Amino acid sequence: MINPGNSIRWGILACGKIARKFADDLAFVSDAQLTAVSSRDIHRAEEFASHYPGSKAFGSYEEMLSSGLIDVVYVASPHGLHHAHTLLCLEAGIPVLCEKAFAVNGRQVSEMIQKAKEKNLFLMEALWTRFHPSVAKVLDIIESGKIGQIRHVAADFGFKAEYDVESRLFNPVLTGGSLMDIGIYPLFISKLLLGQPKTLLATGTMAPTGVDMNCAIATSYESGATATLFSTLAAQTDTTCTIYGSQGKIMMHSRFHETFGITVTLESGEVEEFECERKGWGYSYEAEAVQADLRAGRLENKWMTHQFSQELMGLLDEIRKQIGLVYPNE
Repeated sequence: MINPGNSIRWGILACGKIARKFADDLAFVSDAQLTAVSSRDIHRAEEFASHYPGSKAFGSYEEMLSSGLIDVVYVASPHGLHHAHTLLCLEAGIPVLCEKAFAVNGRQVSEMIQKAKEKNLFLMEALWTRFHPSVAKVLDIIESGKIGQIRHVAADFGFKAEYDVESRLFNPVLTGGSLMDIGIYPLFISKLLLGQPKTLLATGTMAPTGVDMNCAIATSYESGATATLFSTLAAQTDTTCTIYGSQGKIMMHSRFHETFGITVTLESGEVEEFECERKGWGYSYEAEAVQADLRAGRLENKWMTHQFSQELMGLLDEIRKQIGLVYPNE
């Protein structure tokens, strides 16, 4: 457990675009301090650290983990490296917030969770959307009964990506494809709202590299509800989420996973608009949640439990099986 009077010292493993956003947003967390960043390329780490006074650059992940400068590490490497990098951090005795998708498959996730338990260390998947004020508002509206029982959820996420066989979006070695990169968001929101599906059907179209360009999913649930979910790297989509209830609907505005607004439309015709806070890029909320857990000595978060992450990865495994998406590094 961390001393209540001390700032929590963060280290960042891998210095890519998402790591920059996370680092920026630590400024919104009052008792957080970015003290170390690491890359296999010391020049990349040094350039990254230059934007964040007080942070030290390391050209080795191992050096950073053994430096004594950090209390928790944010793993921001590509999906295919999450398993190895999370285990590296846990073996070094450092709690981990690991970027989504948590790993490549369910077996890897199980190993990560088991290692965290063995080491008695905190571990959480960084599915930042779960901690956004917009999601809390949606859950409150549903809990109030205002829209009745959920009957259907429709969610999409798509953008037009330049086709580059070496990019992380299209390279199978880097766990490319729309599903693992952005399709996880529609899948996440459907699971959060409806639980585990009773049936799941998926279809996809593949890029020449063998990763999915488009992925469409249809699910049904014990409650009688259904969901339609879609991701693509071939077109700009609305990137909204609509929750249809027996007495009305909730629409999470684009881009729904980080939205600033929600519209509730009731059967009566009444329309309510809600503005939702989002500080910075929107990553500070998950960092605050991690810090609260670390201070309380908890090993997992109540909103992003190990079981939730394991079940979500199980759904991703099943979808990949149905669309024929296999990665060479599994």
